[in-house]
Amino acid sequence: MRQTLVVIYTSRLEECRDFYASLGLEFRPEQHGDGPRHHAATLPDGTVFELYPAGEGGETGRLRLGFVAAGATEGAGRRLLRDPDGRVVELQAGDWAAAVPTAE
Repeated sequence: MRQTLVVIYTSRLEECRDFYASLGLEFRPEQHGDGPRHHAATLPDGTVFELYPAGEGGETGRLRLGFVAAGATEGAGRRLLRDPDGRVVELQAGDWAAAVPTAE
């Protein structure tokens, strides 16, 4: 078994899109039928990562995500960040972008 889909519901849709895009995810806008407009990115392993506006079900609760940056060669290490909703995001990579905020 392997993961193929991650969906995060948020009231900070554009902020979350900007945050995850700063980590290297390339989003495209989507809308299925009469459903909500949302953002989707496909990871190198084929997993689809989607950001949806929070609806009646509310936001995605506590969640910790982990990503490994492809092609990282220098300064390898682990960094914990927080997305705009406060979810912990663990990155394992090399060359860190200065613009990426760290978790407090």
